[in-house]
Amino acid sequence: MYLSPRHEKILEIAKTEERVLVDGLAARFKVTPQTIRKDLNDLCEQRLLTRIHGGAEFPSGIANFEYEDRRQIAALEKTVIGKAAAALIPNESSLFINIGTTTEAVSEALLDHEGLMAITNNINVANRLRVYPKFEVVMAGGVVRSTDGGIVGETAVDFIRQFKVDHAVIGSSAIDNDGALLDFDIREVKVAQAIVENARNVILVADSTKFERTAPVRIAHLSQVNTFVTDICVSENIRKLCEENDVRLIEVGVQ
Repeated sequence: MYLSPRHEKILEIAKTEERVLVDGLAARFKVTPQTIRKDLNDLCEQRLLTRIHGGAEFPSGIANFEYEDRRQIAALEKTVIGKAAAALIPNESSLFINIGTTTEAVSEALLDHEGLMAITNNINVANRLRVYPKFEVVMAGGVVRSTDGGIVGETAVDFIRQFKVDHAVIGSSAIDNDGALLDFDIREVKVAQAIVENARNVILVADSTKFERTAPVRIAHLSQVNTFVTDICVSENIRKLCEENDVRLIEVGVQ
């Protein structure tokens, strides 16, 4: 499934606002309404949007498909970010890997490592790593979220708090310009907070579309991470916060 940059942006707007209108998108992207209608038809044919009069809306009731769709948003960027983050993790170390499509890209890039102990609340990560005898995979207990295979809730929080690991790989649904790392599910956020608190080195992985989004629940602040890996930092204030708080900023610069 290939999404053009404009398709990706339209999809992001539809997710945030629940629906998009032809005239509004045409004005926003400075293209003709006919071009936008073709874009919406393409996205609807791929079942990413549902047509309504005058536009399209983000479909409800297909949360699992939504997660598969999110893998396609900035897919190349996530792959390169994953490789850059994996390069920061040495062999024979312990790490947390949190929920998210970008953190899953990191787990994919870890397959050539040796002797890792990976503790995760992400079923997809556990399934990817468990088949390799060179890894010890530890799975958190708790409520399994049907949308993405994430394990959340107080049981998962208590489980995570039993460990003190070398590294943590975390994601974020949105990054506010003041440095706040944000997400949607307070249960997931509590697990992420426990992960941050119990790792010696915290690696944040997020592509640049996260600067354009917002979410209601605060995970942490950028100053609480050690390294931020992204494709490009489009916010000068975020760049300044990294400098002021000794956060290593790695931009992979996908072309």
